[in-house]
Amino acid sequence: MDVLEELKWRGLVNQSSPWETLAAQFASPGQTVYCGFDPTADSLHIGSLVPLLALRRFQLAGHRPIALVGGATGLIGDPSFKANERSLNEADVVAGWVESLRQQLGRFIDLDQGAGLLVNNLDWTRELDVIAFLRDVGKHFSVNEMIRKESVRSRIEREGAGISFTEFSYMLLQSYDYTALADRYDCVLQLGGSDQWGNITAGMDLTRRMLGKTVHALTLPLVTRSDGGKFGKTESGTIWLDARKTSPYTFYQFWINCADADVPAYLRYFTFLERDALEAVVAESEADPGKRLGQQVLAREVTTLVHGEAGCAAAERITAALFSGSLDGLGEADLAQLAQDGVPSAHFDEGSVFLGRVLTELGLAGSNSQAMQLIKSGAVAVNGAVAGDARAALNTFPTFVSGHFLIRRGKRQWGLARLSGA
Repeated sequence: MDVLEELKWRGLVNQSSPWETLAAQFASPGQTVYCGFDPTADSLHIGSLVPLLALRRFQLAGHRPIALVGGATGLIGDPSFKANERSLNEADVVAGWVESLRQQLGRFIDLDQGAGLLVNNLDWTRELDVIAFLRDVGKHFSVNEMIRKESVRSRIEREGAGISFTEFSYMLLQSYDYTALADRYDCVLQLGGSDQWGNITAGMDLTRRMLGKTVHALTLPLVTRSDGGKFGKTESGTIWLDARKTSPYTFYQFWINCADADVPAYLRYFTFLERDALEAVVAESEADPGKRLGQQVLAREVTTLVHGEAGCAAAERITAALFSGSLDGLGEADLAQLAQDGVPSAHFDEGSVFLGRVLTELGLAGSNSQAMQLIKSGAVAVNGAVAGDARAALNTFPTFVSGHFLIRRGKRQWGLARLSGA
């Protein structure tokens, strides 16, 4: 199966320029394809994985991927399907985000000896003369056509919103990116989310007008959830690719908790499982949903892609420990992940602090009397040992990591008490 047919099978083709022409172009290996990622934060999130993994699929099929970081376009802001004008960020902030994204992107495509490229569109826009840009690029754009693009029209029609000239000019800059890459690297295909169709086709047209080259477009679907919720959002917030913002454990939990109805599509979108293996997983999952095999495979595959084998192993280790209550396999780094991810934690100066007070300070009990009742009923465990006395000192409980006490209320509520210095 060639890469375009694979994308079709995986459900990753939303729109494209004429398919027969595109397929003929990619019948020969060594074609160059790009996708842009604007720096709107210091990390990509899991919604960025669909186009990023698509670049990797093209590379595995023998083509050259270019990951473009929008150091210039990130200073402007893409109006596509945004209800209101974006806030403009300072240049030094955007520059820091660009560097963070470059490091992330380099983990997904092979850059060895030019097999893939990382570029920054600020490199060819920084010194652009505004008059020359308006004459040489702007003259190829019809304002009437630009207004008809959905990303612009929706803003103009939305009462009280409108669009500034700054964001209106975004399309020119992105289009010029395509032309610059076609000229510099013979790039013949731009990938993007379905919200980028208007910008990509504008770039195709500009490249034809300025260079006399035929280039192509392919958009990928925006990922949705079967329950109508927003993909990549949880109660605790966005799921990021940076382990410092979303730990491997929380990242793993996002996938392990996916609804059964979402698993087949997510396996196609986010893994590199071949068709026979993937369909076997789906069939077994549907035959016995209670085993949650699909979620386990999905979580393992995607976590390994993003956080490596060690990150996935840690996520599985923490998951197994919390599920079974057998905690002695956890290390200090594992506990740090839990604290990072919102498990209530608190420091105490002395190990002799009473357990009842620890429960209330961690928010596991609303009052001292509730803490006493929970402990008397056997609903509280410290480092896996069931507690029976609210006045028991914290340092009387066994520890598997010095100075750390993982406390469980019931089956699902956890807190972490740490002694000062730990």
